[in-house]
Amino acid sequence: MMMIMNEKIKAEEVQLTGIDGEDLGIVATKKALQMAKELRVDLVCTSLLSSPPLCQLVGRSDYKQQVEKESSKNRKAEKGAKVKEIRLSAFIEDHDYDTKKRQAERILSSGDCVHLLVRLEKKESKEAKALVEQLVRDLAHCSKQDKGIQVSGKQVMAVLLPN
Repeated sequence: MMMIMNEKIKAEEVQLTGIDGEDLGIVATKKALQMAKELRVDLVCTSLLSSPPLCQLVGRSDYKQQVEKESSKNRKAEKGAKVKEIRLSAFIEDHDYDTKKRQAERILSSGDCVHLLVRLEKKESKEAKALVEQLVRDLAHCSKQDKGIQVSGKQVMAVLLPN
């Protein structure tokens, strides 16, 4: 992103915002530049879409950090949520169950999806399905279920999406 700063701003006057976000109104560009020099900050044009253009008094490093933070946030939003898998066994201890539940809550609160997976050994599909149903109910406060609980020959699974 290209920044138009200081003397590169060619408009006669600008809509100025102060260092702390206060509105300073429409000011002549020369006066705005003088204010920036006195305060030892930069005059940065934030939008050329309006007339007069919107400008702000900011420290150069502060503005660059803000722009980088916004662009990384936008990149993350474009990529979408990751799907993280949590594996369980059909006969799980209470303590282990609580640990897996907290882990799923942490993943969901960070905005990622959770794929619950119980691998089956022998004939334990009823217990595995009951376990997944219980976990889906316990995580209902921070997630919503995508599709239903799927039971195939060797595994039981469910996908939870963050709220």
